[in-house]
Amino acid sequence: MDELKRIGEEALKKIQEAADLKELNDARVAYLGKKSPIQAAMKQMRDMSKEERANFGKISNEVKQSIAKKVEAKKAELEALALEAKIQSEDIDISLPSRRLPAGSLHPITIVKNDLENLFLGMGYEVAEGPEVETDHYNFELMNLPKGHPARDMQDTFYIDENTLMRTHTSPVQAHVMLDKIANGGAQPIKVICPGKTYRRDDDDATHSHQFAQCEGLVVDKNITMADLKGTLELFVKKMFGEKREIRLRPSYFPFTEPSVEVDISCGNCGGKGCSMCKGTGWIEILGAGMVNPHVLEMCGYDPKEWQGFAFGIGLERVAMLKYDIDNIRDFYNDDLRFLNQFSGEE
Repeated sequence: MDELKRIGEEALKKIQEAADLKELNDARVAYLGKKSPIQAAMKQMRDMSKEERANFGKISNEVKQSIAKKVEAKKAELEALALEAKIQSEDIDISLPSRRLPAGSLHPITIVKNDLENLFLGMGYEVAEGPEVETDHYNFELMNLPKGHPARDMQDTFYIDENTLMRTHTSPVQAHVMLDKIANGGAQPIKVICPGKTYRRDDDDATHSHQFAQCEGLVVDKNITMADLKGTLELFVKKMFGEKREIRLRPSYFPFTEPSVEVDISCGNCGGKGCSMCKGTGWIEILGAGMVNPHVLEMCGYDPKEWQGFAFGIGLERVAMLKYDIDNIRDFYNDDLRFLNQFSGEE
């Protein structure tokens, strides 16, 4: 046992004297390896009594543990010294130009969203947001789509449970905004846009996606008419697509607006003369709109005899496809850098 302790003291001294990591590793192998004097001494345990073996094993383990701890401590010390020496030896010229790193860019959908927000903020609108996981009450019932209404089939829905779903449009934000106004001071004028993601169970193809972005617009005030809606949409189209673009309104049906219209813009490819892009009509459908249904106003606390409003829903992918002449909606979500770099200037 005295020899074992002597070996331990010798090992600690060798480790402390190690000048670099190689010498330290050599010392570790010499005193903790399979051919170390400690291992050789432990072979004598077979000739010891039971009490001696227990005591010898305890001391040998203590010696090995102290050596291992000393190795780790010395290793950390040598590594710190090596790092400091490397830092001191390196000479960095901070005046050299750095390498040009590739920069990201805004996604085309984000660009369109920002353009819409800037346009409508300049017209006095506010930006409102709502939950993407919505209740049936807000998504359908307050939008004049009670349970069993056939128009619910127009929006194939991702249900989480019987009363919870992924919103199928941004129209529920209308109800949130109107009810918040009623709860905080009563009926008040409203001018908001509500951009955000929406979800429907749809087969993905060149013009459809199960997830897409919309921007809802809502104006509620006294003496609001269809003329106000048309003027707003004309300004939107000219600012977004160019001063030469025109709009036309066609009668349509949406449960939450009455009357309802589909809005077309003149084809930018042929100037309204008719081509393959507009299928020979000279017009391209872009969005749906209409006067807020009086029943929707009433359910949200607004007296329809005193208050009127208009609403419109813009598909951001639809706008981006027309604005940038993109023919496949899947390009927005495929993460193809060749496509995305067109909007950043990267090669």
